[in-house]
Parts: sequence; C-alpha cells; structure tokens
Amino acid sequence: MGTTTVEPSVGAMPPGEGQERLYRFSDFYDAESLLTDSERRVLGRLRTFLDEKAHPLLADHWERGEFPTELAQPLIDLDLMEPAELTEPAEPTGAPGAGRVPARGIYQGFRIFELARTDASLATWYTSQAGLFRTAIRVGASEAQQQEWMPKVIDFSLKGVFSLTEPEHGSDIAGGLSTTARREGDGWVLDGAKRWIGGASTADVLAVFARDVADGQVKAFLVEREAPGVALEKIHGKTSLRMMQNAHITLTGVRVPEAMRLHNVNSFRDVAAMLRAMRSDVAWIATGIQAGAFEAALAYVNERQQFGRSLGSFQLVQEKLARMLGNITSSLSLVVRLTEQQAKGIYRDQDSALAKMQTSLLMRETVALAREVVGGNGITLDTDVARFHADAEAVYSYEGTHEINALIVGRALTGESAFTR
Repeated sequence: MGTTTVEPSVGAMPPGEGQERLYRFSDFYDAESLLTDSERRVLGRLRTFLDEKAHPLLADHWERGEFPTELAQPLIDLDLMEPAELTEPAEPTGAPGAGRVPARGIYQGFRIFELARTDASLATWYTSQAGLFRTAIRVGASEAQQQEWMPKVIDFSLKGVFSLTEPEHGSDIAGGLSTTARREGDGWVLDGAKRWIGGASTADVLAVFARDVADGQVKAFLVEREAPGVALEKIHGKTSLRMMQNAHITLTGVRVPEAMRLHNVNSFRDVAAMLRAMRSDVAWIATGIQAGAFEAALAYVNERQQFGRSLGSFQLVQEKLARMLGNITSSLSLVVRLTEQQAKGIYRDQDSALAKMQTSLLMRETVALAREVVGGNGITLDTDVARFHADAEAVYSYEGTHEINALIVGRALTGESAFTR
C-alpha cells in the first residue's frame, strides 16, 4: 500500500544490510534479496512515485470509476520496462513455442508486485502493455515485426491491448472464439466482438484474435483503435477494478492489411503460449494485492484502540495477521520460483496455472482477513483495505478462473482432460 508506514515491532524483520528493505513486513523470507542493488533502486523510485503522486488520487478515482489519467505519462517516464540504469545483461532466453523471455524476470515480477501493492487497477493498466501486449508481440510477431514494433512497445510509443475475451466466450475461448477473419485480396476483414478489454480506449492498436473462416484456425491482428468499423463502449456498473477502463469492442467489416497480422500466430496453440507467460504476471498481481491489504491492516491495528488497548495486542487479531503473512509468503515463494523457471525458458501450462490458481485463492482469504481485522472501517476507502477487498474479485477471475486453472493442473497430473467436450 502506498503511504502506510509501519513502525517495527518486537520480532519484526530488520532492514537489510547497507539499506532498508523495501518489503520488510510483507516479504518475511526476504525474496527481495534476489534483486540487485540497481533493481532495488528502480523499485524504490517507483515506490516514491506511487506514495507521493499516485496514492493520494486513488480513493477518489476508485469511487468515481475513473482512471487517473494524469498518472499515465509520469508512470511511463519512470522507464520501468527495461530501465536504462540496469546494467546487468538481460539476454532473452526461451523454450520452443514459448517466445523469448527477458532473463531479468525477478525484477519484472517485483515491479508488478509493487504496483499491485499500491492498487490493482494501476498494476492491471501497466501490465496490459508491459505484460499482455508485449507478450503478444514477443510470441506472435515475426522477427521482422518484432524489430519494428518491440522498441515502440517498450517506450510506449505504440500502446496496445490484448483482445481475446468475447461477450459469450471466456473460459471456453479456445473452442468458442467466434470473431471471424476473412482473407480478402492483400488483407483481411474482421467481424465480431470483444469484451472486458482493459485500456482499449487509450490504446493505439488492439491485438485482436479471430478465427480464420478458411481453415478454422485462430489468427491475430493489430487493429487500429480508430479504424473504420471499430466501436468501443465503456463497461459501466463494475464493483471491482473500478478505475480500470474496460471496453466492449464491436468489429464490423474492419479491414486489416496482411502486414498487421501477427505472423507467428496460426492456431490457438500459439495463443496458449502467450497465456503461459501472462498468467505468471497475474499471479504476481494477486500476491501484491495481498501485501497491500496486509500492510494496510497491520498499520490500522497498531494504531486503533479498543478496550483501552491497541487492536494489534489481541490474540485473535494476531492470529489473523499471521495467517495473512503465511498466505503472502507462500504466494511469493510460488511466483518467485515460477519466474526463475520461466527465465530459464521452462514453460509449462500447469506451472503458470498452478501459480495463478493458488495465489488468487490465497488472495481471497487474505483480503477477507484484512477486512475482518479493520472492522467496520474496512468497508470504507479511508484505510485502503476496501479497495483491495473489492478489486481482488476481478483478479480472482481473469486470466483463467480457479476452476479452469485447476483442470489444467489436473490434466497434467492424471494425463486425462476433464474439460467438457
């Protein structure tokens, strides 16, 4: 959480040698020690921005359901995706079919963690570009396309969003995807609809996935947001991720040149390779949300007096704090190890599915416990806990529901697919 300062108590984790740890409370086993000093400095710069510039705006914008657009460019200017001052080599590695993955994965994970620890919508907005759209280009684009587009993705001069989910197809998107692509002359014509696409209203292009009517296979296209036939409608009435601007997109006879087709996406298997990478980002978001809720609750119970004592002195409160910390520690262990494996080019569906499934499950319990210990004030935006509590519900469902991810893991364990046919 952004501005909360918690004074160390007896038994609290001490600062690291040479400089104070960034995560001395929520990172109990010191996974932060895997970061280099320069990576920690970049994250410290991010935290300062989030504390001083972002946090004061969050409650008001969350309640109004509007994204704080004044934060977008300053956040981009922080140069977080491939920071210039990180001098350690970041050579890409990758497994066949998995795309290329920067070796500096732990830093990238903690970047997501820090954003989510402040606000889930900020983390979702940033990872829409740095995670989803970048992965679409990294995995789906040809070498020539990557050379042209990737530098623009990294510096945000080409902003894009990942447009896969449809109004009638979420969990069954692999077989149910109904947006169509028809080859016509030297280009394509797209028809269909997409839903829940975060950040679409400010993107330059939409990475749209459509089924080729000729061969029935899924293809991917970069569609200009303002192209003729593209219509965007903001989704209203959300009770979670209220700041994130999600769009319903309608595509009617949209023409896309062949040069804007992602040439390495020729079936849903190629899309699945992207999902393996993106689920790890969501697992980091789920872990960061837990940290934000926990630290907000910890600050509150150490300050709040009841029955002449601080709430933090009561046994039942301390038991709930310990359970929250156990959930966060378990989640950090999962995402750090998953990220280490992926940085080596080891990509398996069941690995990212297990991490997303378990961190989201623990997140749900952690934010509920935080809400409990804060009491009635936990349903107001004043303590930040309410924001994390509500936003967790969206994260629990996106990038694969609990059940879908569990079935992916179960298939790997038994060799039998339990998906409905």
